[in-house]
Amino acid sequence: MNTEILISFVIVTATLAFSPGPDNFFVLIQSATHGKKSGMAVICGLMTGCLVHTSLVAFGLSSFIQANERLYLLLKFFGAAYMLFLAYKVYKSNQDLNEISSEVNKKTQIELFKQGFVMNVLNPKVSVFFLAFFPAFLFSETLGLVEQFYVLGFLFILTSFSVFSLFVILSGFFSKLFLNSPKKMKTLKRLQIGFFIGIAVVILRG
Repeated sequence: MNTEILISFVIVTATLAFSPGPDNFFVLIQSATHGKKSGMAVICGLMTGCLVHTSLVAFGLSSFIQANERLYLLLKFFGAAYMLFLAYKVYKSNQDLNEISSEVNKKTQIELFKQGFVMNVLNPKVSVFFLAFFPAFLFSETLGLVEQFYVLGFLFILTSFSVFSLFVILSGFFSKLFLNSPKKMKTLKRLQIGFFIGIAVVILRG
C-alpha cells in the first residue's frame, strides 16, 4: 500500500473542496442565512450522495480496468482531458451568486438533507468526475480494485465533509471575505483553473 498516494489524494481532495463551486457556495450561503445546523444538513445529504457515486464507479470501473490495460491507458487520457475541460468551463463561467442565493430558503433539516442528496445523486457530472479522478490514485497492488475505490471514496467523503464543515463553522467570516469581493472571487477562479490543470498533469504522470 502506497500511503504517499493516499496522502496526495487527500490533499488534492481538500483543495477541490476549498475551490469555489455551486455545492460549497450553497452550503456557505445556507449556513450564513439560516444557521449552522441548516448547512450541516445539506453537507450530510451531499456526502451521502457521494457514496452512491462511489459505488457506481467502483463496480463499473473495476471490471473495466481488469478487462484491458490499454483501455485503462485510454481512461487516463480521458481523465486528463476531462480535467482540462473543467478548467475551460471554469474559465468561461460567470458564477451568479444571486442565483444561488435565490435557491436558499428556510426548510427543515430533513428537507435540506434530501435536497443535498438529490442535488448530488442526480448530477451525472459527479460520477464522471469520480471516473476521471479516482483511477489516478490507485494505491495498492494487493488490494482489490473495488476495495481501493471504496477507500478513495470514503477518504473523499471524509475530507470533503471536514472542509465543508469548516465553511459552516466560519460561514459569516467566509461570506464577508469572499462573497462580497469580486476581486477575490476572480482570484479563486484562477486558482481553480490551475488546480484542474494540475490534476490533469497528475493523471498523465500516474
